Amino acid sequence: MSEAPCKVWLERENKLLRLRLNRPKANIVDAAMIAALQEAFNQYAGNTALRGVLLDAEGPHFSFGASVEEHLPGSFAAMLRALHLLVESMLDFPVPILVAIRGQCLGGGLEVVCAASQLFASPDAAMGQPEIQLAVFAPAASCLLPERIGRGQAEDLLFSGRSIKAEEALSMGLINAIAENPENAALDYFDKHLAPRSASSLRFAVQAVRGDLSSGIKARLAEVEALYTEGLMSTHDAVEGLTAFIEKRPASWEDK
Repeated sequence: MSEAPCKVWLERENKLLRLRLNRPKANIVDAAMIAALQEAFNQYAGNTALRGVLLDAEGPHFSFGASVEEHLPGSFAAMLRALHLLVESMLDFPVPILVAIRGQCLGGGLEVVCAASQLFASPDAAMGQPEIQLAVFAPAASCLLPERIGRGQAEDLLFSGRSIKAEEALSMGLINAIAENPENAALDYFDKHLAPRSASSLRFAVQAVRGDLSSGIKARLAEVEALYTEGLMSTHDAVEGLTAFIEKRPASWEDK
């Protein structure tokens, strides 16, 4: 029997929820991974002892992104809705979510972490939204990145599809710190700044900061999801880009 796509446990006297993507080396954010993360956030949202969450990943890379196969006609709508519900659950989660990033964190993987609070990355980490290279766009990132790094910088990443290294991500404000061991850096942040706090007061503080962010992102997600499902995926080039990637061949654009 295969291992669960996400490891889940409590530590730090049950004050810290640990979530670890568990399908190295790619840690693809597919339906199974999304469901496992969603289940964990649902299960622990009501745990009043929690002061934080730490999300990281097994292997050398955080995530290569979402499953391209699940973006094809027939499956993309359900996949997109599940991913967006996960993002909404993270935005609404009552305590801060910390993330430790090693290696590549791309596409759907970066969309997930952008719904978190504090991001810690290794010096060799690489982040990006390459979806446009396949003639699609990243719906959740289109809503989350402008909030995190400003519209101009978000448009650069979303329109170019380029990846950036940790230093540039730090200068943009995409990540909060660079550390040789991002997991230890996140744990140190938790121990110093979250563990000593009142769990109930911390929940109010998170709600105070994130209330309008969550409601605004949810409204935008609904609009952008409709643009993707009803507009983009009715075009030749979107389906061609995804299919060409899976078939490992150059795409042939018709610009429509």
